[in-house]
Amino acid sequence: MQEVKKLLDGYQRFHKKYFQEQPEIYKSLFEQGQSPKFLVISCCDSRVHPVQIMDTDSGDIFVIRNVASLVPINEVDGKSHGTSAAMEFAIKHLDVKHIIIFGHSQCGGIRSLMEGDHLGHEYGFIDPWMEIAKAAREEVVNNYADKDFDEQCVRCEKASIQISLNNLMTFPWIKERYDAGQLFVHGWYFDIDSGSLFGKQGDQFLPVQDILVSS
Repeated sequence: MQEVKKLLDGYQRFHKKYFQEQPEIYKSLFEQGQSPKFLVISCCDSRVHPVQIMDTDSGDIFVIRNVASLVPINEVDGKSHGTSAAMEFAIKHLDVKHIIIFGHSQCGGIRSLMEGDHLGHEYGFIDPWMEIAKAAREEVVNNYADKDFDEQCVRCEKASIQISLNNLMTFPWIKERYDAGQLFVHGWYFDIDSGSLFGKQGDQFLPVQDILVSS
């Protein structure tokens, strides 16, 4: 149980900061509700916390986390779709203005995708989920066969961001707002080794600061 103490100690620091020293923050969030301007679709990876990396305050960003930061295509089939449901809430109810697909280096989901099907159904849930990004894998295998496996994984991590950006537009309530200039979409990539953050511009990933300056 010593491991859990780390979490409880953190909760105590959180409670002291926000409910004793700055109670107005959560009082406002409770009374007025949340109104984030950003929807961030990020990976479950424990090293990649959007709130921490972008140093945001409570209520600033609405975060969806799944394996490899993927957006599935729009499927209205009566089945459970967690990522799609959360996007629907963020767009229709919270009226966010920006969607950020937040990929990262050393992504285990992408590495699993690049390895191919796992015999014996070792990853009975991961393999079907990663099929969302199979076109990214095919692109890398076809165009970068001369690269080593680690480099192929990096290229697939970045290519999968475009897959998710494309899939966003299969949701009519996203595409309508995007086409009307009421919603903006971004593809970002976080390098765990260097701490650098890149944004997708055309076919390139550039430092996000450079993109903001040029826009």
